[in-house]
Amino acid sequence: MTTRVCVAGATWTGRPIAEAIRTADDLDLRAAVSRSAAGQDLGTAWRVEAFGVPVHASVGEALDGVDVLVDYTSDEVVRVNALTAVERGVSVVIGTSGLSANDFREIDQAARDAGVGVVAAGNFSLTAAMAQAAALLVARHLPHREVIDYASAGKPDAPSGTARELAERLDEVTPNAIEVPIDQTRGRPDARGATIAGTQVHSLRLPSFVVSTEVLFALPDERLSIRHDAGASPAPYVRGTLLAVRAVVGRVGLIRGLDTLLVSTQ
Repeated sequence: MTTRVCVAGATWTGRPIAEAIRTADDLDLRAAVSRSAAGQDLGTAWRVEAFGVPVHASVGEALDGVDVLVDYTSDEVVRVNALTAVERGVSVVIGTSGLSANDFREIDQAARDAGVGVVAAGNFSLTAAMAQAAALLVARHLPHREVIDYASAGKPDAPSGTARELAERLDEVTPNAIEVPIDQTRGRPDARGATIAGTQVHSLRLPSFVVSTEVLFALPDERLSIRHDAGASPAPYVRGTLLAVRAVVGRVGLIRGLDTLLVSTQ
C-alpha cells in the first residue's frame, strides 16, 4: 500500500524530506505547501524540472487525496496546520518546534476525536531519540537536573523543540528537585534560566552550533551528562521522519517523541 503525503515547508526546511519521499517506493508525494511558491510545480520551485507535484498556499488547500501531512513550517502556523489536517481525517507528522504542552494536549484530543494519529518530535534523529530515552530512564532515579540547549546564533526561537520536549517529558517521569526556589534566588533569578515544566533550561545561541541538547543529572559527589550533537546534514532527520510517516497511519491520538514511537513499534 502506498501512503500519500503532503509536505508543508517543502521549499524550506522540509525540502530534504520531500526529496526522500519522492524516491521512496512505498510513499507518494502528492502535494506541497509553501506560501512563497504557491501555484507552482514543486520542481519548478526547487529550480529543477517540473515533476507534477502542486504547491499550495495553505494546508487546507493541499489535503485532497492525502493520507499524511508532514509539517516542517514554523512555530507560528504549525498548530493550525496540524488541527486543520486532523479535522480532515489526515494523519500528521510534526517536525516543527515551538508547540507548548497545552498545544499538544489540544492536538491529542482532536486526533482522538477524529480517529487519526499524530507523531510529534522535537528532533527526528534516531540518536537524539536514544538520548531522550536514556534521560527518561535516568530521571526515575536522579531527581536533580538541568538542561542546556545549544544552537546557532541565528536560531530565532528558544528553547529548541528538542530541549522543550525533553523538559516536559522529564516532568512526566518525576518532578525536578531544586533546593533554592528560583524566585528566592538572590541577585538575578533570570540567570537561572527559563523554567520549562519544572526544569531549568539554559539556551545558548552561538556560531558553529547546529542543535545540541544536554541534560545534566546530579547527586551529592557525582554527576551524569547525556548530550546529543547534531551535524549540518539533514540525513538523520530524514530517516526518523520517514519512519514516522510509515508508522502514523492507522494510529489514534498523539505519540510524542520518536523514542516513544520506536518502543511502540517493537
